[in-house]
Amino acid sequence: MIGVNGRFLGRSVTGVERFARMLLNEVHDRIAQGAEPPRWTILLPPGVAAPAEWPHFSARTIGKGGGHAWEQFHLPRAAHGSTLLNLCNSGPVLPRRSLTVVHDALVYDLPGNFSRPYRTMHRTLGRLIARRSRIATVSGFSRDRLAAVLGLDPATIPVIPNAADHVDAIVPDTTIVDQLGLTPGRFLLFVGSFAPNKNLPRALEAFARVAQPDDRLVLVGAAVKSFAQNGMDTVPPGVILPGRISDAALMGLYRGARALVFPSLYEGFGIPPLEMMRFGRPVLAGDIPPVREVCGDAALYVDPMSVDSIAAGMERMLRDDTLVETLAARTVSRANAYTWAASADDLIAALATV
Repeated sequence: MIGVNGRFLGRSVTGVERFARMLLNEVHDRIAQGAEPPRWTILLPPGVAAPAEWPHFSARTIGKGGGHAWEQFHLPRAAHGSTLLNLCNSGPVLPRRSLTVVHDALVYDLPGNFSRPYRTMHRTLGRLIARRSRIATVSGFSRDRLAAVLGLDPATIPVIPNAADHVDAIVPDTTIVDQLGLTPGRFLLFVGSFAPNKNLPRALEAFARVAQPDDRLVLVGAAVKSFAQNGMDTVPPGVILPGRISDAALMGLYRGARALVFPSLYEGFGIPPLEMMRFGRPVLAGDIPPVREVCGDAALYVDPMSVDSIAAGMERMLRDDTLVETLAARTVSRANAYTWAASADDLIAALATV
């Protein structure tokens, strides 16, 4: 039997939670088709419900409270006798028959990005889980970094990649392009925040250097107040903040954008480039190993530490139609290399080794 840590179902959906939901959607469909045994139970904290679209999973509410206390003290007792699956970075220390997906080594590699209590807890938790049970991750880069910092053999860490074919089920809301006063195919798109590894300040400085009056950079995920918090009095000219938008509206922006700007300094994987590529649109990316692993030859790479390099890349994406068309022609096959069905195969294979 497999017990699934359902704590993530009580949180807002970010990349990590979407990873868990998409994999479990795939497993659920296989159970419905008779291709996977009905051996899966979602173990839930009080007040958290399993999605109604998962009738073929068993679901059980266990223990008291929530958060890390529920995860460390109540979840292990409920999972006794089963293999425990933790899909979202954390899990209980005690169970030895468990698989925990740790999505990156950011808390070890860039500890300054986190508060002292957060990084102390998560670094300690990760080391204990790696010592007592099994971990998996989402990319070859993250596998190698986690192996290095946790003292593990990389061959013992399965890779279960992210994918982006979930966007195929979302009907793009293309009205967002008109609502924001944008011209299809003439704006750049940034999906991220002011988190230090996303490198947004350099991207903004680079855009300011090359932007002509009609050029636009749309930032999805950065709020107006975050500019003041990061030392900027106003939103720079030509930069548009659409605020909180639906998945359908985000798909509309992917479809309408000229290119995605993704100059990250550090990633465990990088989902937005794959999502963009599902729409046949190219990516301007920071030249770091995990992004090269995912994007291959379907991106234009820049030095993410250099504003000059990012600016030059933006200039080429905005003005060079031949470059954009060449990269766009490579995107769909690249995105098709990652599917949730293949990742579910990897997950089931990894569980068989626990």
